[in-house]
Amino acid sequence: QVQLAESGGGSVQAGGSLRLSCVVSGYSTHCMAWFRQTPGKEREGVASVDSDGTTTYADSVKGRFTASKDNTKNTLYLQMNSLQPEDTAKYYCAAATWCPVDLRLNPFHDWGQGTQVTVSS
Repeated sequence: QVQLAESGGGSVQAGGSLRLSCVVSGYSTHCMAWFRQTPGKEREGVASVDSDGTTTYADSVKGRFTASKDNTKNTLYLQMNSLQPEDTAKYYCAAATWCPVDLRLNPFHDWGQGTQVTVSS
């Protein structure tokens, strides 16, 4: 079973940046992704990276967020720039055997505990 551990969350002002990290252990997985969730709302996909480095982004973060993997460190990253208050959420990394083009929840079977990101105006 894969284990995922996120870090890097925090509080920033609008327009600021944060970089999230997710260390992966257990086994290699084809697809890694970032999701986020706010209280009372469904968890939504933010970005995914597959085994050949292909990335997919939610429309709401395109041009601002960049997902990447460092296979030598078994680490997934999410560079978040131009953060806005609506980006405030708990961010989770997740693993799946394949990457859905629409960032839906279904194929993701392993999850981290999440890291909180708070953006103030």
